[in-house]
Amino acid sequence: MTHRPCAAVILAAGHGSRMKSALAKPLHAVAGRSMLDWSLDLAAACGVERSVVVWGAHGPAVRDKAEAAGVATALQDPPMGTGDAVKQAREALAGFEGDAIVLYADTPLIRPETVAAVFQALETGAAVSVLGFEPDEPGAYGRLIETVDGDLDAIVEAREATPEQLAVRLCNSGVLAADASLLFDLLDEVTNDNAKGEYYLTDVVALARGRGLSARAVRADEAEVLGVNSRADLAAAEAAFQVRVRSQAMANGVTLVAPETVFFSHDTVIEADTVIEPNVVFGPGVTVGSGAVIRAFSHLEGCEIAGGCEVGPYARLRPGAVLETGAKVGNFVEVKKARLGEGAKANHLSYIGDGVVGAKANIGAGTIFCNYDGYFKNQTIIGEGAFIGSNSALVAPVTIGKGAMTGSGSVITRDVPDDALALARGEMAVKEGWAARFRKAMQAKKDKQKKG
Repeated sequence: MTHRPCAAVILAAGHGSRMKSALAKPLHAVAGRSMLDWSLDLAAACGVERSVVVWGAHGPAVRDKAEAAGVATALQDPPMGTGDAVKQAREALAGFEGDAIVLYADTPLIRPETVAAVFQALETGAAVSVLGFEPDEPGAYGRLIETVDGDLDAIVEAREATPEQLAVRLCNSGVLAADASLLFDLLDEVTNDNAKGEYYLTDVVALARGRGLSARAVRADEAEVLGVNSRADLAAAEAAFQVRVRSQAMANGVTLVAPETVFFSHDTVIEADTVIEPNVVFGPGVTVGSGAVIRAFSHLEGCEIAGGCEVGPYARLRPGAVLETGAKVGNFVEVKKARLGEGAKANHLSYIGDGVVGAKANIGAGTIFCNYDGYFKNQTIIGEGAFIGSNSALVAPVTIGKGAMTGSGSVITRDVPDDALALARGEMAVKEGWAARFRKAMQAKKDKQKKG
């Protein structure tokens, strides 16, 4: 996204004590993806050549996840502030020539285009570029102090700001970029002579200005730079993401009947002219084709839904579910690792797991794919145009041929040939008058107990 090579230093060493969690803060999820993964993906989307995750001794799982993603790591121990944290990345960036940006593993919603604007400020002459925002309540945020000419003069921590500086509304997001060599050179001059006794990354702005170098603030919306330090913040980040993606979905031609009740994942893909009714949840890995209808109270994850399909209400599609064009999954139907062919239907109260349902086949209410024998999962294959009677139990592995039928209430344990009818139930017996005699005998027994 820039002409110069760029690198990212992702700070993930904070204790996150306010999360009250055994899980390291960067590994908590927003929209189905860890905040660390959000940061790594942001860096990749911005075309960085190198990324370094700075982790703390209390969070080895952060290091492990970063390294599993092929990213370099650096340990900050003990924690001595953001400036000290960035310095730990020096070795991993040895020999790198280009611009470096500092990102945070607890700020998951920054967009690639915003990072591009931060780098662009460097391209157009700034030695240091800082991402700022104007919150409704500036509170404890550090303030970005600009000159009358619009240059960034300094970043002042709130606890050390004058009343005049606290009146400034432009606040520091923490995101900062500079030429990598310059950044580390300036960090070597940062001291811990401050209220917290820490090395502040923010001090590099004043140090750069002291050298006669320019600095500039780039602005972003408050929701985009929302940082997560508590469970309440995590919920706020989730809400901000949902507002963003709902608006984008509707702008792209998706109908959301009650937008505030629909929840998307980070990778949900929904094509235009899809209708989504209230209270639908999309877990990770869902794609929905044009013209599909997702009815109320359905839960989908790891599934592919082709155009013209209908899902729900109250349906559950689990990982591996694939619905081809025009397929229909109705109320209280669960599908897992199974493919429904074009125009196939399972309208009511069924479990379809580990199987293939042919085009235009019909699955009657109460049908169960008995796919698990206690040790292994087995396949059920249903041919095109087959008709499965209500309350059928299909004991896998089993194949129902094309155009075949099963009688209602059958337990099918063997393959059924094409166009055959399979019946597997006890013969019905009718005993005339039995019910009346039963009621008379039971009533007499009950009356005798009352008299006793």
